[in-house]
Amino acid sequence: MDSDGGEIVGDIAQGALIARAVEPDHGRADGPAHGSACLNCGTALLGSHCHACGQAAHVHRTLGAFFHDLMHGVFHFEGKIWRTLPLLAWNPGRLTREYIDGRRASYVSPIALFLFSVFLMFAVVKQVAGGLDPNEALQVDGDVPVAISQLEGTLRQQETRRAELVRQGRSTAGLDEELAKNRQALELLRGIKDGTPPEFENASDIPALDQAIKAMRDNPGLVTFQLQTNAYKYSWALIPISVPFVWLLFPFSRRFYLYDHTVFVTYSLSFMSLLAVVLTLANAAGAPLVVMAALLLPPWHMYRQLRGTYGLSRFGAIWRTWAMLFIATTVLMLFAMLILAQSGG
Repeated sequence: MDSDGGEIVGDIAQGALIARAVEPDHGRADGPAHGSACLNCGTALLGSHCHACGQAAHVHRTLGAFFHDLMHGVFHFEGKIWRTLPLLAWNPGRLTREYIDGRRASYVSPIALFLFSVFLMFAVVKQVAGGLDPNEALQVDGDVPVAISQLEGTLRQQETRRAELVRQGRSTAGLDEELAKNRQALELLRGIKDGTPPEFENASDIPALDQAIKAMRDNPGLVTFQLQTNAYKYSWALIPISVPFVWLLFPFSRRFYLYDHTVFVTYSLSFMSLLAVVLTLANAAGAPLVVMAALLLPPWHMYRQLRGTYGLSRFGAIWRTWAMLFIATTVLMLFAMLILAQSGG
């Protein structure tokens, strides 16, 4: 296996083991205890597991057992993953509602699934799409230089024409408007050719947003590298950023609590991460309709999850789905600004 393949396996294993740490052992059929007390908390043992802390009574100390735990964590997730993923894909509302209502031993917890799916997504995207060089300039090839040359010639002709109109004492209002548009277009084309967008003054009244725009304008290659490098470190922030927006879909409702919204958001983010993995691999394999799937599957999943989780009517789920699409865009913008701020962009 080459170094890239080893890296992606390592990333997936790391995600699985972190998720495993969050998702405790339940129902493992270990052998008899080595002693009469739990090796973790010292409680007297009554069976194959400690009734106080949940640790298995039988503790393995072999290299084979270590790798067995690794494979078990990566591929099994206590067997819950195979019950969780089908529901997450086809009936996310039922999964979310049952977990909220207390059926938790049957499914992978939202945060464990989120951690695993995020690590898997970044590992696959990095492997398939490749990394970015922060010193690599964003170059635009093709007809841009030709367009710049043609536009410069047009501007010279228009400026000559304007000078003639001024000497003749005629109005230049219409020509001035065309000159302004062509000069703005020329500035934009030059910015694209150089890899630097043109200057935008007073882009907004939000300092953090202005800083992000300035960073993208000054060095778009570095900003893209920072987003790719640091996104996984702060991926957990997507949950607290998203929950208040989902709460706004049910303002002051006594039926639903912040916990419900948090479970909803975390399962939804897990699905979107896994969908990104599938679509990335499908695109790399040359599968058709990848773009259409990327556009249609997220709103379809949001609709199904909203309706099943909150017991909504079709109309109630549809308008909230449209709102969720706007919320998702807003959350991604805030997330990008957070990464740029934390990375000093």
